Amino acid sequence: MATSSAIEALKDALKALPGVGPKNAQRMAFHLMERDREGAKDIADALNYALEKVTSCQRCNTFCEADVCDICSSNKRDKQLLCVVETPADLQAIEQVGAYQGLYFVLMGKLSPLEGIGPEKLAFKRLNTLVAENDIREVVIATNITAEGETTADYTQQLLKPYGVTVTRLARGVPVGGELEYMDQRTLAAAFKDRRSAD
Repeated sequence: MATSSAIEALKDALKALPGVGPKNAQRMAFHLMERDREGAKDIADALNYALEKVTSCQRCNTFCEADVCDICSSNKRDKQLLCVVETPADLQAIEQVGAYQGLYFVLMGKLSPLEGIGPEKLAFKRLNTLVAENDIREVVIATNITAEGETTADYTQQLLKPYGVTVTRLARGVPVGGELEYMDQRTLAAAFKDRRSAD
């Protein structure tokens, strides 16, 4: 069967999305080319715009379009309270609940030795500097309750020990194997309310 090199390139690009295998990538590519070329153009334009405009907040490391994000620059946030999360999606999940009013730090991933992701590939150095140079009284570790998330939380806790800050973890109302991005708001709000010492 004759194939288009452009279609093959599109399929390969779509496979970069999480959960998209070869068959789904092919289905998406054919759908966009057969039935929704305008939608495909909108996706391409939005992706190019995001790649051009989006950067990382110089303080918390989340995605934003300025040097410092809206959360970090807000006068309404408790600047002595810091919540460490794995990804910007986790930050958004917590923000949607409205139960937390401190600042954040985004590691941009989780420790995963099997995938070759060690501490040097995450933003631990920036976290270290942030805690060392600011008056922070409590750090809430809000990594996902997965094997990798727990490893990341343990490493973060050890990293913060020299600073004498209170370190807490989300309560175990968060289900094991659960990811913050997909959790219902009530469970996430209760987990924040019932957080405990990390010791």
